[in-house]
Amino acid sequence: MNIGFDLDKIFIDYPPLIPDVVIDRLYKQKTNGALLYRIPSKPEQLLRLFTHYSFFRPPIIENIEFAKKIYRKNKNRHYLISSRFGFLKKRTHTLIQKYRLNKIFDGMFLNFENKQPHIFKNELIKKLKIDRYVDDDLLLLQFLARKNQKTKFFWLNKKTKGPLEKNLVAITKLSEILQ
Repeated sequence: MNIGFDLDKIFIDYPPLIPDVVIDRLYKQKTNGALLYRIPSKPEQLLRLFTHYSFFRPPIIENIEFAKKIYRKNKNRHYLISSRFGFLKKRTHTLIQKYRLNKIFDGMFLNFENKQPHIFKNELIKKLKIDRYVDDDLLLLQFLARKNQKTKFFWLNKKTKGPLEKNLVAITKLSEILQ
């Protein structure tokens, strides 16, 4: 089985004191019902670069430990698929090394060419033949679930559990992807 994981809010948390709603508003747009993410302006990129030091991006230890555990069993192939834009390349590699995430994946795919995140992830899910994929972005997951009917998608969040669509399930703990 091929399992894909997003990076932010799955293994690396958002900065403390900044509500998720604020971050989502800064980067997501919905125009005429289409999903669209915008690349931040230069001043916003400088702010984001500052907030991507490890002090502001703590690891989500429980999820990293779970990923290590299932990786050691070596039954499945595990992929990190993150849609972080190119201006975060150096900071992303630093965080991946610091939290030793490079040791628990068979492959890591990062969106440093600045494709639209949902398009980037859709291409990789098809190419890697992902059976299960975990992300924290519900709108993105809904798009992916419609495009990849044979893949099971998991929305990791803090409040909601249960089926949302035929191949999309809300979970509150990463370990629920194996149930």
